[in-house]
Amino acid sequence: MKLWASNFHKALDKQADDFNSSISFDSRMYRQDITGSIAHARMLGKQGIITAADCEAIVSGLEGILADIEAGALEISPDAEDIHSFVEGELTSRIGDAGKRLHTARSRNDQVALDIRLYLRDEAKTLISDIKKLIAVLCDKADEGREYVMPGYTHMQRAQPVTFGHHLMAYAQMLLRDIGRLSDCVKRMNISPLGSGALATTTYDLDRKYAAELLGMDGITANSLDGVSDRDFVIELISCLSLVMVHLSRLSEEIILWCSWEFKFIELDDAYSTGSSIMPQKKNPDMAELVRGKSGRVFGDLTAMLTAVKGLPLAYNKDMQEDKEAVFDAVDTVKMCLSVFTPMIATMRVLPENMRRAASGGFINATDCADYLVEKGLPFRDAYKTVSEIVAHCIENGLTLESMPMSDYKSFCDKFDDGVYDAISLESCVNRRSVAGGPSPGQVAKQIADVRETLEKI
Repeated sequence: MKLWASNFHKALDKQADDFNSSISFDSRMYRQDITGSIAHARMLGKQGIITAADCEAIVSGLEGILADIEAGALEISPDAEDIHSFVEGELTSRIGDAGKRLHTARSRNDQVALDIRLYLRDEAKTLISDIKKLIAVLCDKADEGREYVMPGYTHMQRAQPVTFGHHLMAYAQMLLRDIGRLSDCVKRMNISPLGSGALATTTYDLDRKYAAELLGMDGITANSLDGVSDRDFVIELISCLSLVMVHLSRLSEEIILWCSWEFKFIELDDAYSTGSSIMPQKKNPDMAELVRGKSGRVFGDLTAMLTAVKGLPLAYNKDMQEDKEAVFDAVDTVKMCLSVFTPMIATMRVLPENMRRAASGGFINATDCADYLVEKGLPFRDAYKTVSEIVAHCIENGLTLESMPMSDYKSFCDKFDDGVYDAISLESCVNRRSVAGGPSPGQVAKQIADVRETLEKI
């Protein structure tokens, strides 16, 4: 029997019942539902709203249900309307009338609002841990590639020389910001709505703060209408996860490019590649492609939640049941992507010779050539124009800046001398970029050390 069915004279249509039921997806919150109920029961007992004996019977019964579910001795019934109904029904069948007192001064509205906060708080901590593992791997790979010179790009055109380590540490910074956003999201999430009731609290003398403290929450919601209808924290979490997927997708795109024969900067381990059913030479970066593709799922979850909530009047509406499938899918997708992405990066083989060969083309040391003339006293704009003409001359004559003879240099500007060849060597170009945050090996080492230190504090 439904918890709400006493005033109904006709059973819910089977198809409508299935449509209305949430047990198929909210059952994953069983631990949080039981934990929240234990805190509620202890608060009721403390306030004398239920007897100490009933309080202990409820707590003991709930602890037994939790232990049995986790041991596999109790299966959550798919016929239950939701996880709240299942737990309360099981509790009553075990301890009798005392179980019927658990729901005193509580509604499923504030109960589910609490459950989803507790569940997402736990999942956010797991996600932060998973992102930290990926950042640690990026630091290791960046440390390995601190001196690997490669072309840096703008507009996907070779632009200036950087190092592979410098490139990877850019993604480490993105992911650190993701951790910061998730941590901030948890702060707003970790507020208890318990005691809001259906929408207007209750006439019982509740101690909402006590229940929140038992649950390790930082406070209580200040308005009961908002307490049961707020899903900002769900949207905020999916938004944070969408940015995680943006960053994973961007790195996936680069990995896909780097794996191609046109780049061949890296080679993925066989354990994270697939082949072709018809082309035996193929080694496809399918894991990176899937991560790139799955970003769309998470973006879709965010759009779904924004759309579901945007037109809802206060307070609770059944539309809000849609929050769980969307946020659960976003959480599951990001966790799955991270679980594959991290070892894929850890096991990939870097090919520095190919990076160096690519860096030697495309005149990516042209800015350094101009800077050399500036150091000789030429205004930057004049130096820029001179080097632009030199590059055109090199292209026309099949030369590079390194191979162009000094006589040619002198024909463009008499300030050139043999020192230009050292100034435009790729290694010199990189090493001299020792400004904080720059690509020089020393600066990359500092970036790695700073990120590792930050990870230890998280």
